[in-house]
Amino acid sequence: MTSSDIATLAQQLRVDSVRAADAAGSGHPTSSLSAADLMAVLLGRHLRYDFERPDHPGNDRFILSKGHASPLLYAAYKAAGALTDEELLTFRKEGSRLQGHPTPTALPWVETATGSLGQGLPVGVGIALSGKRLERVPYRTWVLCGDSELAEGSIWEAAEHAGYEHLDNLTVIVDVNRLGQRGPTRHEWHLNAYADRFKAFGWHAVEVDGHDVDAIDRAFQEAASTAGQPTVVLARTLKGKGVAAVENREGQHGKPLPDAAEAIAELGGEHRVHVEVREPAAARPPHAEGTGHFDLPRSETGDKVATRGAYGRALTALGTARGDVVAIDGEVGDSTRAEWFAKEHPERYFECYIAEQQLVATAVGMAARGWVPYAATFAAFLTRAYDFVRMAAVSGAGINLVGSHAGVAIGQDGPSQMGLEDLAAFRAVHGSTVLYPCDAHQTGRLVEAMADLEGVRYLRTSRGDTPVIYGPGEEFPVGGSKVLRSSDADRLTVVAAGVTVHEALAAAELLAAEDIPVRVIDLYSVKPVDRRTLREAAERTGCLITVEDHREEGGIGDAVMDAFTDGSPVPRLVRLAVRTMPGSASPEEQLRAAGIDAQSIAAAARLLVEQGVVR
Repeated sequence: MTSSDIATLAQQLRVDSVRAADAAGSGHPTSSLSAADLMAVLLGRHLRYDFERPDHPGNDRFILSKGHASPLLYAAYKAAGALTDEELLTFRKEGSRLQGHPTPTALPWVETATGSLGQGLPVGVGIALSGKRLERVPYRTWVLCGDSELAEGSIWEAAEHAGYEHLDNLTVIVDVNRLGQRGPTRHEWHLNAYADRFKAFGWHAVEVDGHDVDAIDRAFQEAASTAGQPTVVLARTLKGKGVAAVENREGQHGKPLPDAAEAIAELGGEHRVHVEVREPAAARPPHAEGTGHFDLPRSETGDKVATRGAYGRALTALGTARGDVVAIDGEVGDSTRAEWFAKEHPERYFECYIAEQQLVATAVGMAARGWVPYAATFAAFLTRAYDFVRMAAVSGAGINLVGSHAGVAIGQDGPSQMGLEDLAAFRAVHGSTVLYPCDAHQTGRLVEAMADLEGVRYLRTSRGDTPVIYGPGEEFPVGGSKVLRSSDADRLTVVAAGVTVHEALAAAELLAAEDIPVRVIDLYSVKPVDRRTLREAAERTGCLITVEDHREEGGIGDAVMDAFTDGSPVPRLVRLAVRTMPGSASPEEQLRAAGIDAQSIAAAARLLVEQGVVR
C-alpha cells in the first residue's frame, strides 16, 4: 500500500470506530482515533497474518493491550475482510462477538482478553518466549499499549523480562496520546521519559510522530531489523485525532462522540478500503516429543513425602511423557521443586524470577500458543497476580497454577509466607478447578489429570513431609473424594484436605479409643466438590466437621456447604479453620494454636457428642 493508501485506511479506521461507538451508544472512540495511523501502517505493511487460518503457525501475533480501544481493532478486522460492516455495528450489543473489550472466546483472532490495563505486554512476552524458545518460528509479536497503562508495575516486570530474554521478536507500540481517563498522564508527551525506562531494561527505543505514516513505517522496519533486543516504538499522538470537538480535549474519554455525523464528515466520510494483509511465513506446528506414557513416581506406604516434592517429581515425569508440558517458576524452584523439571527438561523450563504477574502472564501466553504450562510459586505470592488469574479465566486460558507452602503448617516462617486465602481466591475464579492433595501418589495423579482439564487449574501443595497413605494404583477423579474411615455406627463426619487429612485420621484413632466412631473424608477436590459423598455422609451421620489449614471464609467449609445449596437438607456443620494471626512456631505448634490439629478435632467431636448434637 502507498502512503496515500495508508492515510486513507487510517481515516477509514477512525470513521468506523466512531460509527461503532455511536451505534452502541458507548465505547472509547477517542482512544481509537489516536492510534489509527499506527494500526493502519501495521495492518497495511507489516502484519503477516492469515485471517482464515488464525491457528497458522507462521502468523504474527497482535495484542491490543489498551483493550478499551476495541472499536479500532474491530475496524481493522473489517478492513481485512474478517468482519462485515453489519457486524461492526453490533458492537457492545447483547449476543455480539464484538464485546466492549476483546476476548478470544468470542473472536478467533484475539490472542488474550484485555481491558484490565497492564496485561497485554506481559502476555505478549509469554507469546514471544514461546516463538523464540519453544516453537522456533520467526513470527513477530506486536503489542499496542496506551501510555496510561505504563504506570502499571506489570508493564515493567514484562519490560525487564523481555530485555533479559533478548526478545527481538517482540515489538511494543505505545500510543502516547497524553490523556488518561480523568486528565493528563504522569509523563504526558515526554517520550524520552518512557524511552529511558525501556532502555534501562535493555530495549531498543524509537520515538516517532504517531500521525506520520512514513515515520511509523520506518520505525516498524527498524524494529524488525533490530537483533538481540525487543523494540518499543513510542508514538506521540493526539487523543481524538481528526475531530476538532474532541481532539486533545479532557473529559472525552469513554464516550461516543457528541455528533457522529459531523465527525464522520470531518474525517472525510466513509471509505471502503480493503487490506490484503501480508501472508505469514511458511511454518510447521511445533512437534512436541514425549513417550506418551506417564510413569507415576512411587513411594512406599508409610513413607513421609512432602506434596511439593511429589509435585516436582510428577511434573518431571509428565514432561517426559508429554512434550507439550512446560514449567514456569518464580525463583523458588528449590522450594516448589520445579527445579527437578529444569534439570530434566531445561529447554521447556522458564524462570520468571520474583515477578508473579509475569509468571502467570507467561503461562497465559504459552497456553495461547498451545502449550500446557505449570506455573509455581508460594501460594501466598500468587495473590500478587490475582488479576492475571481473573483475566486468564476471561480468556478461557488453560493454565495450571501451583501454590506451595500453604497454610500455618509451614511453621516458623510466619504469616507473610503462609497461603491462607488461596482456596477462597481460586474457588471464586470462573470455571476453575481447585485441588488439594494430602500425599505423594495423590499429588502425582492430580498433576497428571490437570494437564487435560480446561480453564484455570490450581493445585495446593504443602511444605512438610506427610505420610503416604494411598497406593500407586489409586485413582483420584477430579470432582471426587475419598472416604478413609466409615462404619454404620459413625456419629459424625470429619471432612479434611491436605495436611489436615492426617490430623483427622489421628483424631479418629483417638475417638475410636473412646467408642466414638467417626467417618473421615479426604476432600482432595475442593472445586468441583463431591456432592454425592458429602450428602451421603450428612444423611448417615447428621453432622459434618470441616477442618482446614486456611481461613474460615471461602475454603473447605464453604465448599462443603455448596453440596447442599440445591434444597437438600442441610446438616449441622462445624468449621475448624485458622481464625487467628499466626506467628513463628513449629508446624505442630502452629496446627495446635490454630485449633486444627488432631487433639482439637477430637475435642470438637467430643463436645458435639456430649451436647447430644449427634446421635
